[in-house]
Amino acid sequence: MRRIVFSWVQIIIGCFILASGFVFFINPYNIVPGGVYGASIVLHNLFPSVQVGTFGYLFDIPLLIISVIFLGSKLGFRTIGAAMITPLLMNILSRLVYPTESALHRLDPAQLLGGILNFSDHLMLACVMGSVLIGIGTGIVIRNQATTGGSDIVGMMLQKYCHIRFSRAILLVDGTVVCFGLAVIGLGLGMGDDLSQPSCYLSFYSLIAIFIISRVIAYVINGSKNDKLIFVISDKKLPDLHKYILQDLDRTATYIKSSGLYTGKDKEMLFLVVSYKEVNGVKLTIKAADPHAFVVVTDAYDTFGEGWKQLPSPNEISPE
Repeated sequence: MRRIVFSWVQIIIGCFILASGFVFFINPYNIVPGGVYGASIVLHNLFPSVQVGTFGYLFDIPLLIISVIFLGSKLGFRTIGAAMITPLLMNILSRLVYPTESALHRLDPAQLLGGILNFSDHLMLACVMGSVLIGIGTGIVIRNQATTGGSDIVGMMLQKYCHIRFSRAILLVDGTVVCFGLAVIGLGLGMGDDLSQPSCYLSFYSLIAIFIISRVIAYVINGSKNDKLIFVISDKKLPDLHKYILQDLDRTATYIKSSGLYTGKDKEMLFLVVSYKEVNGVKLTIKAADPHAFVVVTDAYDTFGEGWKQLPSPNEISPE
């Protein structure tokens, strides 16, 4: 029960971060970062009296039904919660940060929190800040085996049935939404004319936003991938290195009997995976044990097993 409650708390926090990224940095500047809410921003330009979060509900309901049917009841239940919470938080935040109904309809950045967060002259900064927050929020939600609805569901469907990487699937789906935004905002049918730069420029910011979001999602879910793979080949026995690995690092390694191709002599080869912070200590210990050892250090893209991550189940998300 404690684990379930903690998971739901993280989902709510992720939804709040996601909603904040849209409300403070994306919605006011008509940047369209793909997905349901990107499409909602475009529709808000056509129907300003309807909030972005409300349009999100209109898109999410059929996609949530698909999620429950094809992605499993547990995932679907969590997704329903996240997808219902996010638009609600977005609508509540929007009403709190804009002083009047007119400012809310226009999503006027000059009146957002009294103009404190007006980035009209710094659209790149708004794009980056909003994208990072959206990526962090979405990543937190996905790590807890939920999605925020919309393109997340489509991305997971493509990952499960078409074997397309999650982040790449999101990029593909969101690109379609950007084209929709270009047709509406870029052609001046919406409210993009309020900005100091041509509306068509917003499509370029949208592409930047989509790329940043996909990278941040991948980072939040998979981490920095800084594990290192080390091969050590020596003519000597290396008891000091064995002791260092087992006791100091509290890890293990694989001992492989080998021989030199040229000399034919028996050698000791150790295979181990460590974090990047532990590499220098391993190298110093190897040098003390055998200065002439042959050592290879390379990146370990993903590490599974005891002491590391568990192997993923079929329904888990792997953005890389």
